[in-house]
Amino acid sequence: MASEPFRLLFICMGNICRSPAAEGVMRRIVSEAGLAHRIHIDSAGTGGWHAGNLPDARMRAAAARRDYDLTSRARQVGTSDLRSFDLALVMDQQNLRDLQVFDPTGQFRSKVRLFCEFCTDHDDTEVPDPYYGGEAGFEHVLDLLEDGCRNLLHHIQGRLTAPQG
Repeated sequence: MASEPFRLLFICMGNICRSPAAEGVMRRIVSEAGLAHRIHIDSAGTGGWHAGNLPDARMRAAAARRDYDLTSRARQVGTSDLRSFDLALVMDQQNLRDLQVFDPTGQFRSKVRLFCEFCTDHDDTEVPDPYYGGEAGFEHVLDLLEDGCRNLLHHIQGRLTAPQG
């Protein structure tokens, strides 16, 4: 059994809507599975404009209606994150492109994936940014996150039980 926890990072643009919501959804799913001590979960943004802020109030409200508590503070991703996390999930193609600034040589590319690769109940290829939309956009984001996070947990569980070598 690995002594170090699996380190998971969710990334969006400002770290106030999608990635902190993914962090909150995943925290609950991991906790319910009894794996909170085995999986470290965090979120960050490709930009630092909102550093130190709580998630967007509309996202917090939508999450609260589903009993998710979003309390993390926004921060900007850095190269050290890409080095130390086992898996970094970006919400869309623009986030993927923006992340290249922090990995100019591509040495961490194998750790970075699109979040929607883990969705099975939805056909979306990206988690859309709900910031400029209405309430339905925040609900759709949460639907995608719940779908993907369930499958993501299975993926991580497989990595936790795989022989180290």
